[in-house]
This record gives sequence, structure tokens and C-alpha cells, in this order.
Amino acid sequence: MIGLKGKRVLVTGGSRGIGRAICIHFSRMGCDIAFTYRRNVEAARSVQQLVEENQQECLLFKSDLTKSESINKIVKTILETWEGIDILVNNAGVWTYGEIEKMSRYVWIETMRINLDAVFETCQAVIPGMIKRKSGCIINISSTAGIRGEAFHSHYAASKGGIISFTKSLAVELAPHGIRVNAVAPGWVETDMCRGVFQKPGFRDSIKRNIPLNRIAMPEDIAGPVLFLASDLACYITGEVLNVNGGGVMCS
Repeated sequence: MIGLKGKRVLVTGGSRGIGRAICIHFSRMGCDIAFTYRRNVEAARSVQQLVEENQQECLLFKSDLTKSESINKIVKTILETWEGIDILVNNAGVWTYGEIEKMSRYVWIETMRINLDAVFETCQAVIPGMIKRKSGCIINISSTAGIRGEAFHSHYAASKGGIISFTKSLAVELAPHGIRVNAVAPGWVETDMCRGVFQKPGFRDSIKRNIPLNRIAMPEDIAGPVLFLASDLACYITGEVLNVNGGGVMCS
């Protein structure tokens, strides 16, 4: 049903959490994987091993996505190796606490640089090749925070809201070139990013009580919808924001 065999996929932030699950899911469908990671080479090698166990090629790149030259170099290397990127998943991101009256300009800028600017720059590097081939699929990982806002995380919410607007804009702009652009907006997910806040007494249970499906998502719960949007089953879907939150946030 989901025919992705032979597709070449670039995932930013693919060494852990949602990105890791996305890489593994695509490799199971017969896709070759390239992914970026920031620090943990052991985690990155683990993902590479799992992809290769699925008989797929895996390219990994240690990178700082706050640097334009790093993004451009990665995409150039991939294109020289594969001569094309069929699917781009912009997943890399940061989530930090920030009271508005105490938040430093540095924290705001760093969040925007990683969560939003890097999405723009990675798209800008990949899209020319997709336009040339008249096909492609881009999936940006946003958040329910980008739709409803999030107190004490306004910088994060603003960056994820920006991704949604960017996604919708590109969807219209690139449709004539056969390129679909969509977003997935997760709610709470069991990842390293959330581990600290989940350790607060009672916090996890309070979150679960507000989720109709009565559990917090695993990374695989997000990877599945990403896979769907990349497949031909979603060939008539573009400019969409797919909310994946167990019913915790009902978004219209």
C-alpha cells in the first residue's frame, strides 16, 4: 500500500526521539536514509546500524544547523552521492523554558535559528533539485504549541507557528512543480527532550489525564503519520497540518 521503495530521504535531527523513529520507519519501507545529528555519535551510529540492517544505505552527518554553510555542504554531499533527494523531513529542534520577562535575546535567537531558520535554509538547499525533477515531498515537524501557544515557552511556540505558516506558503508555491509540503504537529511525546519535565512529581499523570487516548505518544506514533504523508496514499494532500496528539488538543 505504501510504496516508498527506492526513495532517498533526508531527516534533520535523526539520531534520537522522533527523528530516530522516522529514519527507521522509512528504511523498513525500502528507503535510503541520510540524517543529521548534533553531538551523540554513538546514538547516530546506532541508527545507521539499524537502517543498514534493513538493507538500506545510510549517510550520517554531524552538523550545526545554525550554520548555513553546514547545511549547504551536507545537501551538496548528498546530491553528489545520490543525485537526488526525494523526501525531506525537517525534524531537528530545541525546546527550552523561558519566562518572557527573563528570557535572554540569545535564547530567543537560538530557538529561532534551530527551529525555524534551519528549516528555511534546508528547504532552500533541497528544493532546486526537486523542482528540476518535478517531484518531491517535504514534511516539517511542528507542534501543537505552534497552534495554541504555550505559556513559558513562547519562543518555542512562535518558532513552531512559523513552521506552519511556512509550510502552507511553500505548499502553494511548489505545487506547480509537483512538490507536496505538509507538517506534522505532535503533542507530548516520550523523548529525551521531555524527559526532565516528565520527572516532576505528578506531571506525567496530569498530562495523561488530558489526553483522551490516555497515554503519551511514543516516537513511533509520530513517525507513522510522517510516513503516510510521504506516501502516494497522501498524493492529494498538501499544505496540511496533521495533528498527532491523542485528542489532547482538538485543532480545527
